[in-house]
Order: sequence, then structure tokens, then C-alpha cells
Amino acid sequence: MKKDGVLYRMIQGIEDACYIWRQEMRQVFKDEGVLIFFILVPLLYPLLYSWIYNNETVHEVPVVVVDDSHSHLSREFIRMCDATAEVKITYHATDMDEAKMLMSRQIVRAIYYIPSDFQTRVSRMEQTTVSVYCDMSLMLAYKAAFQAATLVSQKMGSNHLVKLSGKTTNREEEIQVRPLDYEEVPIFNPSGGYGSAVLPAVLMIILQQTLVLGIGLAAGTARENNRYKDLVPLQRQYHGIFRIVLGKTMCYLMIYIVVGVWLSVIVPRIFHFPCLAHWQDLLGMMIPYTLACIFFGICVSCIVRYRENVMLLMVFVSIPLLFLSGASWPQSNIPGFWQGISWLFPSTFGVRAYIRLNSMGGTLSDVLTEYRILWIQVAAYFILACLVYRHQIRQARFHALERLDFLMKRKEQRKKQA
Repeated sequence: MKKDGVLYRMIQGIEDACYIWRQEMRQVFKDEGVLIFFILVPLLYPLLYSWIYNNETVHEVPVVVVDDSHSHLSREFIRMCDATAEVKITYHATDMDEAKMLMSRQIVRAIYYIPSDFQTRVSRMEQTTVSVYCDMSLMLAYKAAFQAATLVSQKMGSNHLVKLSGKTTNREEEIQVRPLDYEEVPIFNPSGGYGSAVLPAVLMIILQQTLVLGIGLAAGTARENNRYKDLVPLQRQYHGIFRIVLGKTMCYLMIYIVVGVWLSVIVPRIFHFPCLAHWQDLLGMMIPYTLACIFFGICVSCIVRYRENVMLLMVFVSIPLLFLSGASWPQSNIPGFWQGISWLFPSTFGVRAYIRLNSMGGTLSDVLTEYRILWIQVAAYFILACLVYRHQIRQARFHALERLDFLMKRKEQRKKQA
């Protein structure tokens, strides 16, 4: 076989990429820090996060009642609130000062204040009020306390209206209370839970962050140990950067094929999150997303000088990335500047595509925009990764030549002194 033939160069390129792949796999499994981010964190962190939010909704939120009415109607309101699944009446305070003290000590999460004229105003056919004071530090508790008071007030209002209407049949009472009937059917999130709404996005961000952290940690270790000097003969032997990037990509992709299946398929089924995607569509989306994360991680690794730097950089942006993805905050309400910043991260489009496929039951044709952008990111970050390695190799060659020149001069000086 001719050494300058196309087939020979292809075989040589495959052999070189496989050699880099073997070397990178050996370095990954030797580095405990990289193993933690590549295997341990993706394995355990989603389980912990999903288990914490496995109850989906908040129940039995502690509430204190200040009942200045002391009437039959106010006691009925309190009993009906306590009977709901959302809240639990744990204290009855004598005044608002005592109730505020309980809330300030985090003993209760909300205050129900019933005024002294509560039943009097209802008996006079006047509108009355119940004041609800909620602790806004926990949005789920606020929602539960406020929703329970609202539903009970509506139910009591409907019952009072039936008593005053004088209708004789149950059907007439139903029409009187609810002239326009409706049925509430929650779509894409049947339980209405926080976990089913947010955790699918968190799983995709975990995939990106752990991959970038592992690659950055390996790059920081290589730079600390001056291992990039080994890339200089590799580039000379392999005639370019492409085979080096391809070999490293094969290593990371091999590991994250398993991790990706764990995060996108197994964990949602363990905790009964919505799983509506067909495996062909999910596979088609996960391939460009994983590749984009790999090349993005390689690009980020160029600015990592020490092992700890990548953790400070990527952990800091984890929460902002969740908001910028549009999963926990509406995409339409994100300012244009920050939307532009979010386009730099593969997680933005990976999260949107995954939620529409797995939680909403869409197909790959429904996420064509995100799918195409992910492939654009794959191409853009691949080119940038090649440029990054080229720059690192040039820097390594420059420092190696400087070191060689220094040693030669030192050797000459010793000869003169001898």
C-alpha cells in the first residue's frame, strides 16, 4: 500500500485517533477528580435532586390564624382550610403581633386574618375579606397557602349563594353556582408538580456541566503537569489537529453515551417524570447535544490554568443557565441581551428540545429549530476546539524551544567554566 495514498492516510488517521482515544481513556481513569465529575456526579446528583422533589407538590404548610370574628362562619372557614391538603392550621394567635412573631421565627409560613365584622358583613349581604399574609421566601409554600384560602373562599361563597337563591333542585343549584361549567385538565404535567416541570431541564444542564467540568479538570491537570508538551510530537506525527480532537472526542463520547442514557431515559422513569418521547427522536436530539457539549468543554478548557478554575467558572453559571433556558422563567420575558448570551451554551437549546420531546410528546420535526442550532454549535465549537489545540501546541512548542535553548546555553557555560 502506497504511503501517500488516500486509503493509507485514512487508515493512518484512524489508527492515530484510536491511539489518542486510548491515551485519553487511560488519563481519565487515572484521575480521581475527572472520574468524580464524569461518573459519580451524574450518577448520584440526579438521584438526590429528584428524590428531594419526588413529592412534586407542597402539602400541610403550617399556618397561623388570627380570628377576630369568633363566629360560626369564621370557624367554618378555618375548618375548611384545615381540611385541604395544602395547609395545616397549627396555631391560633390572639393578635397580629403574636402571628408575626411566629412567622419571623419560621414556625409558620402564612397568616390568615379574619376581621371582626366577617360574619356581620356577610349577613348584611356585603362583601367581606380574609387577609392572607405569606412568607415569600419559599414560592411553593406561598402558592399552597394562598391557593387554599382562595378555593375555600370560593366554595363558601358558592354555598352562601345557593342558600340565598331558593332553588329547589340540585341541578338548579349547580347552574346557579356554576352557570358556565369547565373541566381543568393539566397537560404536560398531570401532577402539577415542581419536579416534573423543572427537573428535566436540570438533568440536561447536569450533563453539560459535568462534561465541561471533567474536560476542564483534565486540561488543568495536563497544564499543571506540563503534559501538553507531549502534543508537539503528536501534531508532527499526525499531520494536524483533527485527529487529536477526534480521539479525545471519542473518549468523552464513549463515556457520555452511557451517562446520557442514564440522565435522559432512566432517571425520569425511576421518578415517574413525563416520558413521552420516542427513542429515535430522543437519540437524534441527544447526539448533537452531547457533541456540542464536548466541543464546548474543549473550548472552555483553553482558559483553565489550574484544576480549581473550571469549578469556579462553571458552577457559578449553573443557576443562570437554568433560567436562561426558559424552563423556570418564560423565554418571552428574558431580555434580548441575555437571550443572545444564552445562545452560546448548548444547554439552552438542549433543554428546550428535551422538554418538548420528553415532557410534551413532540417529535424531532417539532424541534427542528433547536436541532439545527445544536448541529451549528457542533460545527462551530469543533472548529474552535481545533484552533484552541493548535494554539496550545504552538505555546507548548515555544516553551519547549525556550527550555531547550536555556539548557544549551547552560551547558556551554559549564564547558567554559570547566
